Amino acid sequence: MNDARAKSRHAAQARGLEALARRNRLRQLSPRAGLDFASNDYLGLASAPELREAAMVALEQGASIGSGGSRLLRGNDAEHEALEAEAATFFGAEAALFFGGGFVANYALFSTLPQREDLIIHDELIHASVHDGMKASRAPHVAVPHNDVQAFGDAIAKWRSQGHTGRAWIAVESLYSMDGDIAPLEDLMSVARWHDAILVADEAHATGVFGPQGRGLSARFEATENFIALHTCGKALGVMGGIITAPKVLCDFIVNRGRPFIYATAPSPLLAAVVRASLRLIARGDERRAQLNHLVQRVGRALEEKCGIQPTGTQIQPVIVGSDAEAVRLAAAMQTRGYDIRAIRPPTVPEGTARLRLSLNLNVSEDEALAMVDDLAEEQAQRLAS
Repeated sequence: MNDARAKSRHAAQARGLEALARRNRLRQLSPRAGLDFASNDYLGLASAPELREAAMVALEQGASIGSGGSRLLRGNDAEHEALEAEAATFFGAEAALFFGGGFVANYALFSTLPQREDLIIHDELIHASVHDGMKASRAPHVAVPHNDVQAFGDAIAKWRSQGHTGRAWIAVESLYSMDGDIAPLEDLMSVARWHDAILVADEAHATGVFGPQGRGLSARFEATENFIALHTCGKALGVMGGIITAPKVLCDFIVNRGRPFIYATAPSPLLAAVVRASLRLIARGDERRAQLNHLVQRVGRALEEKCGIQPTGTQIQPVIVGSDAEAVRLAAAMQTRGYDIRAIRPPTVPEGTARLRLSLNLNVSEDEALAMVDDLAEEQAQRLAS
């Protein structure tokens, strides 16, 4: 098929791509290049020799690479069950359920657990995976302003005043992936308890980095009946997958009613074994966490002093630019200087807040990170002078 025929046959898609290009929002795959300020491999575990060794040991002991089917058919493997048991113990939850990724885990959670008579109240900056799960849910959902505790309570109270008697579900990220700020979890749990609601915390960017033994920012809530967490395995844990930790009855309900769980081929048993090894690694990873925290604090001070950027105090540092075109230009300039830094544009972030997302991790040294800040300051100065 020649290009002209292909374009005419897929005219709507072609027009859509052209519209994205005109708005500087066309996305393309690009290879890894430059120093890593883009990945979520916060503790530098993705290439850790300990995880390589765990994979080799698991293979030698007979772990399968593929599962061969859904877990409700023949795909359920001893490695899946061992991981779930160990994860539940590690995080302090009653039960855990392993998925092939954090996105599908969130989708399964929100499309399955809230019922038609319930209400989901979510932070306006919640992950896209939660949005997609809510769209597939029978429960209505409403957004509230970012990190506004009072707004969560007000939304539930308003819903109750209209005569609704179902369950309220509060959906937040513990550490927000694009802004790098932390949710007021203690206050949100108080709201959940007052309104007999369930608090769901997406710990994707906190697991491994925060909390005792890297168990996340919400570790103290894991054993409570009105709390659910989502822990991803492909960020600080350095592997792949997603783990829901929750009361056992809720995990069992997903196994029976969760279409993304029921109809998907089970995750690789080999990767389940490596995730177990990663959990053990982060449990004794205080030195890595201290090293990352030192890097975060040092780079934060430099960003404030040299670029006038308020540090978040976490490993996620946005550099708000505003326009899509300028964010793309600045990212390209930093890439030319040897840094893998990407532009983040709407709809991933709100309109008018296109940005660079600096991801601080142990794949770069302190000297390299500070040199990056110097180069960013130079690029900012050139931008203001032009």
